[in-house]
Amino acid sequence: MKGGLLVLTSFVLLTTAGVFGQQDKLITHFMYDKMSLNPGATGMGMSDGFCGTLIYRNQWDKVNGAPNSAVLNLEGSLSRIHPLLKGFGLSFYHDAIGFTRQNNLVLNYSFHQDLSAVNGVLGVGIGAGFTNLGMTPDWVPPTGVFDPSLPTAFSATKLDLNFGVYFRSNDDWYVGVSSTHLSASTLTDATVTPAPVWGYTSARHYYVMGGWNRTNTWGGDLDLNAVYRTDLVKSSAEISARYIRTLSREHKFYGGLGFRFIESVPIMLGYKGDLGGGNFIDAGYSYDVSTNKLSSISRGTHEMMVKFCHYLPPVPIQKSKHPRWL
Repeated sequence: MKGGLLVLTSFVLLTTAGVFGQQDKLITHFMYDKMSLNPGATGMGMSDGFCGTLIYRNQWDKVNGAPNSAVLNLEGSLSRIHPLLKGFGLSFYHDAIGFTRQNNLVLNYSFHQDLSAVNGVLGVGIGAGFTNLGMTPDWVPPTGVFDPSLPTAFSATKLDLNFGVYFRSNDDWYVGVSSTHLSASTLTDATVTPAPVWGYTSARHYYVMGGWNRTNTWGGDLDLNAVYRTDLVKSSAEISARYIRTLSREHKFYGGLGFRFIESVPIMLGYKGDLGGGNFIDAGYSYDVSTNKLSSISRGTHEMMVKFCHYLPPVPIQKSKHPRWL
């Protein structure tokens, strides 16, 4: 636990100089979106089975052209078939900003190695897929003369690569370092000759994340998470704290607060349920109160999350009753 607290303290000191803004998505429920940010986290902490997570974010409500994002993560673990199948998944991300539409589809794999010397598990992961950008601009130039420097409608698809290292301690804390868009692909209109002067480059992004869960705190659990993002031009950072109250073995509720430096203060509410038969569900909602210059015109940011997991039953121990197999 002391190690987890040290990790979070380091994050706070590291991220106080953060400035908001970069290409990649900003998700308040980032603790449920680790796989798309860090492929090393794929399947980490799971029993044999499958999980699916869906997140929808309506950023800066009532602001024309503001980001609308959707994330779908599917991950699984089948170590009973082979030890190398502890972490695999598929991550899809859709982002609509103004007249642009971006889609990312990435296959993830994470190799898990038990590190008994430090009482934890290390995941080293890679993600490979594609990024697609579509643009349908509707320009209103000051004159009737066409400006060739303005982008026209087009769609382009290029390779996308991610890499990450993630450590999960058996003492309920974690830390991870990762990078997305390693291929730094440039997407332009291939139908224009000569090549246009404008284009969209998927800048490499770098992430540091960490968290700590403390049980039996004020009659419940205290869950702390932090993430720092940068593309080496602009940065953002946030920290969140959730209090999880257990009403029964099957039902838990949580409430929490966060702080995204410079940009907003998220308020979170959610439910964690045991549906029986190896089925579990998490559902959450967050409302981000804007604290930047958009606070006077934005009605904040709404985000909804649902996660469903199905874990396979333990493999029964086979016992032979024949004397030859005793």
